[in-house]
Amino acid sequence: LLRTCNLTQQHMEEDQILPLFTSPVISCPEHLDPSLKLRSLELQDYDKGYCTVLEQLTTVGPVTRTEFVKQFKVIQEEGASFIIVIEDCEKSRIIATGTLVVEQKFIHRCGCVGHIEDIVVDKSSRARGLGLIIIDELVKIGDILGCYKIVLDCSDRNIPFYERCGFQSKETQMTKYL
Repeated sequence: LLRTCNLTQQHMEEDQILPLFTSPVISCPEHLDPSLKLRSLELQDYDKGYCTVLEQLTTVGPVTRTEFVKQFKVIQEEGASFIIVIEDCEKSRIIATGTLVVEQKFIHRCGCVGHIEDIVVDKSSRARGLGLIIIDELVKIGDILGCYKIVLDCSDRNIPFYERCGFQSKETQMTKYL
């Protein structure tokens, strides 16, 4: 029982607030609070605190509106990243976000792998199931796009959450910062 979140006429007419992607269509769970909207990242989310929410996850640094718009357009043109958000419509604030990056492969019959990244729920909105909603939707998008698996990296303290989302620990991640 899912309802489709449709773009309003205003969203389609104002160029600066077009979504990052329109396909696949994002499905909003029926149990999502009616004051909340699950949707693609939009340009105006800069003013709705998108970067502020990301800062609760990792270093973002100062990002100007011009830099945000430029990066948004690069991500949109590449077409491999699907960034979704949950907006508190009563407050016009982004309260959760997550990203699916689709990597094209030669293995698995030229298949593709989805990488879940940048999952964060605003500290004032945690323990409401919003992280699970974000993860479930990203997995659905990966399935629609034909990913043969979805992977993610997380800290040890977040393993129980991702296990509740259906993920299992496998191998070890290595990182080299440049």
